[in-house]
Amino acid sequence: MAAASLPSALQSLANYRAHNTRVSQEVVEKGKLLLKAKSASKLGDDAWAFLEQLALAAIDVAKYEVADECLRLLAAKFPDSPRVDVLSGIRMEATQPPEIALKFYDELLEKDSSNAAICKRRISVLIRTGKVEQAVLELSEYLDTFYSDVEGWVELAELYSSCHQYTFATQALSHALLLAPQNPFYVLQFAETAYTADDIPLAVKMFMLCLDIVDKHTSEESIPTGVSIRAWYGVKLCCRALSGRSCSSASDTPLPKNLNLLDELATERILTAYSAAGKDNATIRELVLTWMGPSDRSGGRVHFVR
Repeated sequence: MAAASLPSALQSLANYRAHNTRVSQEVVEKGKLLLKAKSASKLGDDAWAFLEQLALAAIDVAKYEVADECLRLLAAKFPDSPRVDVLSGIRMEATQPPEIALKFYDELLEKDSSNAAICKRRISVLIRTGKVEQAVLELSEYLDTFYSDVEGWVELAELYSSCHQYTFATQALSHALLLAPQNPFYVLQFAETAYTADDIPLAVKMFMLCLDIVDKHTSEESIPTGVSIRAWYGVKLCCRALSGRSCSSASDTPLPKNLNLLDELATERILTAYSAAGKDNATIRELVLTWMGPSDRSGGRVHFVR
């Protein structure tokens, strides 16, 4: 590597770390040249973060000889480091049978049962090998100790959902919402899970909460996109499910007031998302109208024939 390009490569790698950007192939290409030029030793304390970054990227793209070199350097510097143990376990998972990795993690947990990173790696192996029941048990025990792990609660909810245990999934997500109440993605996931569990009043309440959170950061005239449009679709589905039938709520959530007005608002916001000119948008808009059913299109609004 030319001397002039070394600062640029180091800056790129630092930026990738800072933004948690997963561009493994680029990291390996730049990192291999730094290793070959023996430039890592000139990085001071940043050298260890760089070696950890490169080891993970190398495992990601199956450049195991690069990963092994990084692990050798890290283990020499930090012989009893839990972080190096995690990296060694991930390296083992890539090429060894799951039983070998699980045994390795068990041995580490015997020495230190409070090692959160090792616990999560063990659980990930259980999930990957289809041992969902065991994974749920161990993840629940893990969260009893590390309650503030939001991603752990979301993972537990997804495991319950994969087993069609949606009530337990919403309970797990409720903990995630306690820890991150302003995250619209978690609120949306809660709403969709409640809808799947057939608690429609709770679902529509959570879809509207999701929209309230998103609207705090957007103007009222903005076109719905991303999380917002998905939530409006959820509201529309809930209104359709609630229309013309009695609906109980396992959570004792009351039915929303002015359901017809909420239905019309959801329709308008969904169609607004496809209001821009263009053939593609026009086609999608027609498909959405067909999905919604017979309607009066006068004035650009849709009014359902009831």
